[in-house]
Amino acid sequence: MKNQENIVVGISVGDLNGISGEIILKTFEDSRILELCTPVIFASIKVMGFFKNHFKSSIDFNSVHDINSIKQGKVNVLNCWKEHVDINFGAEETKIGEYALKSLEKATNALKQEQIDVLVTAPINKHNIQSEAFTFPGHTDYLAKELGGNSLMFMVTDTLKVGLLTDHVPVKDVSEHISEALIIEKIDTVYQTLKKDFKIVKPKIAVLGINPHTGDNGVIGSEDDDIMRPTLKKIKEEGKLVYGPYAADSFFGSNNYKNFDAIIASYHDQGLIPFKTLSFGQGVNFTAGLTRVRTSPDHGTAYEIAGKGIADESSFKEALFTGIQIFRNRIDYEELTANPLKRQPRKVGVKK
Repeated sequence: MKNQENIVVGISVGDLNGISGEIILKTFEDSRILELCTPVIFASIKVMGFFKNHFKSSIDFNSVHDINSIKQGKVNVLNCWKEHVDINFGAEETKIGEYALKSLEKATNALKQEQIDVLVTAPINKHNIQSEAFTFPGHTDYLAKELGGNSLMFMVTDTLKVGLLTDHVPVKDVSEHISEALIIEKIDTVYQTLKKDFKIVKPKIAVLGINPHTGDNGVIGSEDDDIMRPTLKKIKEEGKLVYGPYAADSFFGSNNYKNFDAIIASYHDQGLIPFKTLSFGQGVNFTAGLTRVRTSPDHGTAYEIAGKGIADESSFKEALFTGIQIFRNRIDYEELTANPLKRQPRKVGVKK
């Protein structure tokens, strides 16, 4: 049986020249968090030592070279490289992108092998991480390839949850990406994640239209009439509580979003601008639809304040708590629905 008492949380360190090191340190300076989980930072003890000295942190790291050596009650650092790394806060550097990828690859592999239970990814720079090994617009697409499943960017708080039909797609290409099959897939992913990961028995979902005013009966585009409405009607006839399409410009300002368990936006800014306006600093980026649990803060590398000691760790901390809660919720869901004979024990023991 999976262990709810000692949840192992892996942390990919992100862009070392950004605020990642600072928000990680600030999060784990609260020792009470170690009662909820055993953290494993995928980086190097030299890098984390540099951050500790720079930000005058009191954290006592447990440096390990093998994940089987991690200890409960400690902030563990799994060494992913040995060499010294020059850190230049606020600078976008290709070399730093290479280390972000090394951390992400090792953390993702540990997640795949069930050596960690939850992955929390610190922010990367989507440009400097690009390489032959990473040709993705962000974490979501990379993890979808590595972990399998129908991935969906799901921005969540306790009171607001926003999913996307299309995520990192240029605005000019949005409509050609949206099809009946995509709408059905994304709504099903949101529906299932609300039930399994957030314990909502009968989810109620709103869908925002593709065009302004949902096309105004074809005056401002025909996609809502030709694709969105008939698809939503079909889904609703199957028994799901799915409503829309709603005009995006008034949906949040009218507080209509409060009537639903989740909102699905047609494209990135349509959903994320209102989400971050209402929830910035408290929101969590959860990759729904994967076979494993991955969360992230709702912000980027914040080069402009990197190294200054003023970064707010709230969203990273929320990402940690949300990942832990989702992992617990999945265990509860599995116990209600799965054959108990198929339950597998954890593969990694944690030393006390």
